[in-house]
Amino acid sequence: MCTMIAEKLAATGAAKGAAGWFPLDHAYVSYDHPFELALEHALNLDFVNEAAGLATRVSVELTRETARALAQGILAALEASEGVD
Repeated sequence: MCTMIAEKLAATGAAKGAAGWFPLDHAYVSYDHPFELALEHALNLDFVNEAAGLATRVSVELTRETARALAQGILAALEASEGVD
């Protein structure tokens, strides 16, 4: 069954896809059926430039455990970077 759990976030950044680097304008975070990962549900991240179409999309599918570890790693790196710039 689809969970329908999804969040759309405005994003400022860049991603590298098959055609090279492109600017991001949105990120989608969902917990639902993955396309590639052999699980019933996964944490799915899509980084996109909506105006440029599907060619400017990077997708990641993660296990729940990996997603939590990634979130903790992101927060730890941001905390360590306070005052750096």
